[in-house]
Amino acid sequence: MQVKRLKLLCLPCAGASATMYLRWKRQLPAWIEVCPVELPGRGERLGEPLIDDFETQVVRLCEEQATLMRGDFALFGHSMGALLAYGIAARLRDVGRPQPRMLFASGSAAPSMRDPERLAGLDNDKALIADLRQQGGTPEEVFENSELMRLTLGVLAADYRLCRSFRYRGGVPFDYPVKVFAGFGDDIEKVRLKAWQREAGGAFSLSWFEGGHFFIRQQQAEVLAAIEQTLTLRLEEVLYAAPSVS
Repeated sequence: MQVKRLKLLCLPCAGASATMYLRWKRQLPAWIEVCPVELPGRGERLGEPLIDDFETQVVRLCEEQATLMRGDFALFGHSMGALLAYGIAARLRDVGRPQPRMLFASGSAAPSMRDPERLAGLDNDKALIADLRQQGGTPEEVFENSELMRLTLGVLAADYRLCRSFRYRGGVPFDYPVKVFAGFGDDIEKVRLKAWQREAGGAFSLSWFEGGHFFIRQQQAEVLAAIEQTLTLRLEEVLYAAPSVS
């Protein structure tokens, strides 16, 4: 069956830019339009002020991405990006805007069970550098380049403040599926991952991959295959559920 075209808005992790998803454009089929979302203060928006408040960022994203969030679209986010994707989904629901077909949450505890100690003490350069090394995923060249390191730490510090500003407010479950990706070697407790089910009004599933927090890079082919398969099944489900016109 020929599936419909769908836009996949991809939100970056803390300290990163939209470039982390650029390769996906070539590696996912053409019917999935990968739309990497650039946040202020990095990448193509380097000259803009960083935003370190969660609600402010979510409102801005909903305004900026309004055109893309029409028709068939889905949200994907890794780590902080998963939290932002949830925030966008919750706002769209609460203000009566068009809803995504799916929410993908990767490498992130559920909004209702975030660990308040996870980012404690990460408010100085030494602690941030240690955290970057522990999480992995940052090229050694970045650590060796003082200018790159300065930019990275500035963005990371603002992103961590943004995450700390998040407050869970609950709400009715989304009326579409939630798909969670996790790495076997990540330190997020399974109960915190499974708690994403609370947000899912449709189907919920949790898929595991080899690797640590950045398993989406270590197992990129497997992650992309899972995204493609999941979206194919979801759009087939939507098509078959639509009322027939006689």
